Amino acid sequence: MLHDISAKRYPAHISIIGAGVAGTWQALLLSRAGFDVTLFERDDPALKSSTGHWAGGMLAPYCEGEATEPAITRLGLRSLDLWDQELASGPRSGTLVVAHRRDRTDFDRFARRTAGHDLVDAERLAILEPALAGQFDRGLFYADEHHVEPRKVLPHLHARLNDHGVAIHYGEAPASAKGGLTIDCRGIAARDQVADLRAVKGEMIVVETKDVQLNRPVRLIHPRWPLYIVPRADHHFMIGATTIETDDDGVSVRSALELLSAAYAVHPAFAEARIVEIGAGLRPAFPDNLPRVRIDGDRISVNGLYRHGFLLAPALAELTATYLTRDAIDNEVMQCV
Repeated sequence: MLHDISAKRYPAHISIIGAGVAGTWQALLLSRAGFDVTLFERDDPALKSSTGHWAGGMLAPYCEGEATEPAITRLGLRSLDLWDQELASGPRSGTLVVAHRRDRTDFDRFARRTAGHDLVDAERLAILEPALAGQFDRGLFYADEHHVEPRKVLPHLHARLNDHGVAIHYGEAPASAKGGLTIDCRGIAARDQVADLRAVKGEMIVVETKDVQLNRPVRLIHPRWPLYIVPRADHHFMIGATTIETDDDGVSVRSALELLSAAYAVHPAFAEARIVEIGAGLRPAFPDNLPRVRIDGDRISVNGLYRHGFLLAPALAELTATYLTRDAIDNEVMQCV
């Protein structure tokens, strides 16, 4: 998908605006490519106002292929390799997809629309996830998928940036930096520069229980309440996520009830779990829900990652680095304007 083009050479200094997962990966790969990088972030180091604070951290290119264009799977698979190289965290956990018998039609449709899975019976499912033994009679196991915990992995990547001498300026998010090249990774906040962005709310709930043990993300196929449950440290589980076209970042009673009801449908013990946190993030999306790397003179915009921020950020950063070092573009997601 990469094509050589005739492009100008950019100055060695690059200012990146936005220290979420997209901007962080841009800074990481560009600093390693030899550029002098500075990272600006409007929030403090906790990044509680960022979309990634409310993300599931699922690296699931095959599962996402059920409702996305092939480019998402292609870029997501490359990102998985880049995450592996960066974290060296051992074997991938995989993703398990389940459904109750009454929802078998939806389950079969999901299987037909996705690749990279094995159909597992009740016995194999019980080996993969003992806590779900007897709950479901079959599942789809995507062994090559993985997940990360956003609130832990971003500080880890920021520490790597410090090791590379990249300065991170918190409490600062200029619309554009003076001198050199500016890369805008502000997400939905970039609507002052990117007119066709829209907000898509994703709500999530974190619960705590010692009565359920999961080894990997579990997706429930349901006609009303499709959801995923992602295991986290200290017996915590992230339950998400809705997809609502709105600029409102609050969590509705209806959404909370549906997410909790769906979790209970995965395992009854979630009924006694303690609610730790409820929140929502506004995902930036273009009309076709595909990401864009837009190149306009000394400004590059990386945006529209929609619900695939952690899945796509490494691959998009690699594309930017390839453009700046080899003058090559990926025609599916990159535009020169």
